[in-house]
Amino acid sequence: MALEKPYQDIPGTIIFDAEQSRKGYWLNQFCMSLMKAENRERFKANERAYLDEWPMTEEQKQAVLARDLNWCMRTGGNIYFLAKIGATDGKSFQYMAASMTGMTQEQYAQMMINGGRSIEGNRFSGERN
Repeated sequence: MALEKPYQDIPGTIIFDAEQSRKGYWLNQFCMSLMKAENRERFKANERAYLDEWPMTEEQKQAVLARDLNWCMRTGGNIYFLAKIGATDGKSFQYMAASMTGMTQEQYAQMMINGGRSIEGNRFSGERN
Protein backbone atom coordinates (compact mmCIF):
# COMPACT_ATOMS: atom_id res chain seq x y z
CA MET A 1 0.00 0.00 0.00
CA ALA A 2 1.53 3.32 -1.12
CA LEU A 3 1.78 6.13 1.39
CA GLU A 4 0.14 9.45 0.67
CA LYS A 5 2.81 11.98 -0.26
CA PRO A 6 1.34 15.49 -0.25
CA TYR A 7 4.86 16.92 -0.56
CA GLN A 8 5.01 15.71 -4.16
CA ASP A 9 2.85 18.72 -5.00
CA ILE A 10 5.68 21.24 -4.48
CA PRO A 11 6.87 22.39 -7.92
CA GLY A 12 10.53 21.70 -8.63
CA THR A 13 11.11 19.87 -5.36
CA ILE A 14 12.43 16.34 -4.90
CA ILE A 15 12.00 15.00 -1.39
CA PHE A 16 14.52 12.35 -0.38
CA ASP A 17 12.13 9.86 1.18
CA ALA A 18 12.34 6.08 1.60
CA GLU A 19 11.37 5.47 -2.02
CA GLN A 20 14.09 7.84 -3.30
CA SER A 21 16.56 6.25 -0.90
CA ARG A 22 15.91 2.80 -2.33
CA LYS A 23 16.07 4.08 -5.90
CA GLY A 24 19.37 5.87 -5.34
CA TYR A 25 21.11 3.44 -3.01
CA TRP A 26 23.97 2.53 -5.37
CA LEU A 27 24.31 6.06 -6.74
CA ASN A 28 24.73 7.35 -3.21
CA GLN A 29 27.14 4.54 -2.31
CA PHE A 30 29.24 5.48 -5.35
CA CYS A 31 29.28 9.09 -4.13
CA MET A 32 30.40 8.03 -0.66
CA SER A 33 33.23 6.02 -2.21
CA LEU A 34 34.68 9.35 -3.36
CA MET A 35 35.60 10.14 0.23
CA LYS A 36 38.73 8.01 -0.29
CA ALA A 37 41.56 9.64 -2.25
CA GLU A 38 42.37 6.45 -4.15
CA ASN A 39 38.76 6.18 -5.37
CA ARG A 40 38.70 9.83 -6.45
CA GLU A 41 41.86 9.22 -8.48
CA ARG A 42 40.42 6.09 -10.08
CA PHE A 43 37.22 7.96 -10.93
CA LYS A 44 39.08 10.93 -12.42
CA ALA A 45 41.34 8.61 -14.45
CA ASN A 46 38.40 6.84 -16.15
CA GLU A 47 34.97 7.96 -15.00
CA ARG A 48 32.98 5.49 -17.06
CA ALA A 49 35.06 2.50 -16.01
CA TYR A 50 34.73 3.45 -12.34
CA LEU A 51 30.98 3.98 -12.65
CA ASP A 52 30.63 0.60 -14.34
CA GLU A 53 31.94 -1.03 -11.16
CA TRP A 54 28.73 0.05 -9.43
CA PRO A 55 25.30 -1.59 -9.98
CA MET A 56 23.75 1.77 -10.84
CA THR A 57 21.23 2.25 -13.62
CA GLU A 58 22.48 3.54 -16.95
CA GLU A 59 20.43 6.68 -16.37
CA GLN A 60 22.20 7.31 -13.06
CA LYS A 61 25.59 6.86 -14.73
CA GLN A 62 24.65 9.28 -17.51
CA ALA A 63 23.44 11.83 -14.95
CA VAL A 64 26.78 11.64 -13.12
CA LEU A 65 28.78 11.90 -16.35
CA ALA A 66 26.71 14.95 -17.35
CA ARG A 67 27.22 16.43 -13.84
CA ASP A 68 23.49 17.17 -13.89
CA LEU A 69 22.66 17.23 -10.19
CA ASN A 70 18.94 17.70 -10.74
CA TRP A 71 18.94 14.57 -12.91
CA CYS A 72 20.96 12.74 -10.26
CA MET A 73 18.39 13.72 -7.65
CA ARG A 74 15.49 12.54 -9.82
CA THR A 75 17.20 9.13 -10.01
CA GLY A 76 17.53 8.88 -6.22
CA GLY A 77 20.61 10.92 -5.42
CA ASN A 78 20.81 12.78 -2.13
CA ILE A 79 22.42 16.21 -2.36
CA TYR A 80 24.67 15.52 0.64
CA PHE A 81 26.08 12.46 -1.09
CA LEU A 82 26.17 14.15 -4.51
CA ALA A 83 28.33 16.90 -3.01
CA LYS A 84 31.20 14.38 -3.10
CA ILE A 85 31.14 14.56 -6.91
CA GLY A 86 31.48 18.33 -6.79
CA ALA A 87 34.29 18.10 -4.26
CA THR A 88 36.07 15.59 -6.52
CA ASP A 89 35.76 18.12 -9.35
CA GLY A 90 37.08 20.91 -7.11
CA LYS A 91 33.70 22.68 -7.04
CA SER A 92 32.17 24.36 -4.00
CA PHE A 93 28.74 23.47 -2.68
CA GLN A 94 27.67 27.00 -3.62
CA TYR A 95 28.76 26.35 -7.22
CA MET A 96 26.79 23.10 -7.25
CA ALA A 97 23.66 24.72 -5.82
CA ALA A 98 23.89 27.49 -8.41
CA SER A 99 24.17 24.92 -11.20
CA MET A 100 20.91 23.36 -10.01
CA THR A 101 19.07 26.69 -10.30
CA GLY A 102 20.42 27.79 -13.68
CA MET A 103 22.25 30.70 -12.07
CA THR A 104 25.90 31.59 -11.96
CA GLN A 105 27.64 31.13 -8.65
CA GLU A 106 27.67 34.92 -8.20
CA GLN A 107 23.95 35.26 -8.97
CA TYR A 108 23.14 32.43 -6.56
CA ALA A 109 25.26 33.97 -3.78
CA GLN A 110 23.55 37.35 -4.24
CA MET A 111 20.10 35.72 -4.18
CA MET A 112 20.94 34.05 -0.88
CA ILE A 113 22.37 37.28 0.57
CA ASN A 114 19.12 38.98 -0.44
CA GLY A 115 17.07 36.46 1.54
CA GLY A 116 16.71 33.49 -0.79
CA ARG A 117 14.30 32.54 -3.51
CA SER A 118 10.85 34.10 -3.62
CA ILE A 119 7.93 31.97 -2.42
CA GLU A 120 6.08 32.88 -5.62
CA GLY A 121 5.79 29.79 -7.80
CA ASN A 122 7.22 27.59 -5.05
CA ARG A 123 4.10 26.80 -3.06
CA PHE A 124 2.02 23.68 -3.20
CA SER A 125 0.24 23.64 -6.56
CA GLY A 126 -3.07 23.47 -4.68
CA GLU A 127 -2.29 26.73 -2.86
CA ARG A 128 -2.12 28.81 -6.02
CA ASN A 129 -4.90 31.33 -6.52
